[in-house]
Amino acid sequence: MQLAAASGLMSLVLFIVAMGVLALLAGGFWMTSRVKYRESPRPRPEEQPKLPPEGAVGEVRENRESQEIPQIPKGERPLTPYELSNMDTRPSASKDRPRWSRGSSGSFGGGGLGAH
Repeated sequence: MQLAAASGLMSLVLFIVAMGVLALLAGGFWMTSRVKYRESPRPRPEEQPKLPPEGAVGEVRENRESQEIPQIPKGERPLTPYELSNMDTRPSASKDRPRWSRGSSGSFGGGGLGAH
């Protein structure tokens, strides 16, 4: 009961805590303004990038496939990821878009019923 009773000391502590929080907020704004003042100025409109003379670049849609992983002769040790080169992709000969199986969302845990 005594802890629940209002006391002048508790009010003073809450006031000091509130002033500390306000001081932290004001210090944060002050630090932010100092950092922003040191940044380089924003580019002017004439310094903004322009479109090339031939216009916007069009979108290219193509199917890509990865290179084949080298086959290891039987009895030899498998290659580690560090021994493989950067596996680039190349344009696919097929123009058909790959599709997921019917009834599948194509992702793990996608919420679909899956292929039954």
